[in-house]
Amino acid sequence: MAMTVSVTKGKGVVPTMNVTPLVDVVLVLLIIFMVVTPMLQRGKDVRLPAVKRPDTESKEGDPLILALTRDRQIFLGSATLDEGGLREQLLRDFAAQPNRKLLLKGDERLTYGDVRKVMEVARLAGAKGIGLGVQEKKDK
Repeated sequence: MAMTVSVTKGKGVVPTMNVTPLVDVVLVLLIIFMVVTPMLQRGKDVRLPAVKRPDTESKEGDPLILALTRDRQIFLGSATLDEGGLREQLLRDFAAQPNRKLLLKGDERLTYGDVRKVMEVARLAGAKGIGLGVQEKKDK
């Protein structure tokens, strides 16, 4: 940082700081975060069903992300689990935070029964609220 020192009549030395380099660095960091943030995705990447008017997201806290892929693999966050392991992990998570929401991202190519089976495991593990992940349908 640069600092200029000027001498004024009767007041002695008055130091002033040059804040331009600081502002430059802060703006570059801001731009980097603005570019990177939309790229962050939680959970496993699945093709979600499209709807015309999705519900607005609630800001009640950070939900657990449960993803069910086309080949029926179950992911809790980034960890691959089977149904038994899913139940055990959800029991631990809901014991630590009983009112935590669960967001289920099921691939649109799955059958209703596949998604319903995972929802039942989550419900038996103590999930109080299960939200289904969808994407907004774009009108052409």
